[in-house]
Amino acid sequence: MLLTDSSRFALQAITSHRMRSFLTLLGIAVGIAAVILLTSIGEGVHRFVLAEFTQFGTSVIGIAPGKVKTGGQPPSGIPTTARLLTIEDAMSLRTLPHVTGSTPTVWGNSEVQGNGRLRRTTVYGVDADFTRVFSSAVRIGSFLPREGAGSSRALVVLGAKLRKELFGTVNPLGARVRIGGLHFRVIGVMAPKGQFLGIDLDDTAFIPAERALELYNRAGLMEIHVLYQEGVPSATVAAAIRERLKLRHGHEDFTITTQEDMLKTLSNILNILTMAVGALGGISLLVGGVGIVTIMTISVTERTSEIGLLVALGARQHTILNLFLSESIILAALGGLFGLLLGIGLAQLMRLALPSLPVHTPWSFALGALAMSAGIGLLAGVLPAISASRLDPIEALRAE
Repeated sequence: MLLTDSSRFALQAITSHRMRSFLTLLGIAVGIAAVILLTSIGEGVHRFVLAEFTQFGTSVIGIAPGKVKTGGQPPSGIPTTARLLTIEDAMSLRTLPHVTGSTPTVWGNSEVQGNGRLRRTTVYGVDADFTRVFSSAVRIGSFLPREGAGSSRALVVLGAKLRKELFGTVNPLGARVRIGGLHFRVIGVMAPKGQFLGIDLDDTAFIPAERALELYNRAGLMEIHVLYQEGVPSATVAAAIRERLKLRHGHEDFTITTQEDMLKTLSNILNILTMAVGALGGISLLVGGVGIVTIMTISVTERTSEIGLLVALGARQHTILNLFLSESIILAALGGLFGLLLGIGLAQLMRLALPSLPVHTPWSFALGALAMSAGIGLLAGVLPAISASRLDPIEALRAE
């Protein structure tokens, strides 16, 4: 039997039971649409989170005090020699090859009072390299000047939202504000930066790191961030930082985290999340496969005499097998195509209805789901097709 004849035969069998075929198609279509919709949400979240982290640049290395992985314990009665990170450490790292900037970081939460208004907000202690390291910009005025250790003046740069809450539309440059128990002079206002994973980056104040250490009564920095040249391997810069700080501290009592490693780990986690939600949608595909098995088994029972006639006319076993396999594959493929259109349409509607929800359809998952639907049709039709091909023609003709 020619391929065109077998395909026409299968289509006639499908159209002869329209409602039953439609319900079978619908089972596969819902599974495909579920896979596409769930993976679209997963991929959208994936891209959103990575974009949030990379808005500050990808050539950044963070150094935190304390070693994450340690072994053993110090001898009893002997004090530890671990040193805190200092502003001098941050200044020393600027002289390393390929390093273009480094900023010490201290942060805390304080009340900021100015222009007769009071607001509690996050205060960051940084230095002049902060805007370069974190790809930030000043809208009016200037950022903190570069000053030597021990000579930091009481200056503050306000975030866009903090400026609006305290001063409204009034130019705040030169105004005095009180943070905690210290007084500062406003020298600039940052350009709006938006939110980072729910944290408002505009509701902030920036003061010199030395003043922040004094304000929060800290002996050392909470972090140092280093910016290096684009294209230079992060491992090379991290190794240079490690050697420099080991020389200054005597041993490795700090932890280095590269942006590249963090993004790689984060991407792996989010990929697993996308695959997990895709697998949940895949359960619907399996249910659709069970539906095809059921329908094809019923079809074999109903068409027993027809199969007997085909065999009596000379149809071979593999021809009967191919006829029933073609029918199940066509059902699954049509269902998959319908599900593909349905899933993409629902994803686009969701994007329009909920602009804040990140939705992005991964075509690899969509095409994979479509191929999977055809595979399910093939597998689901195997047993009924084998059963049909093995029918005895004489017994089949008597089955009327």
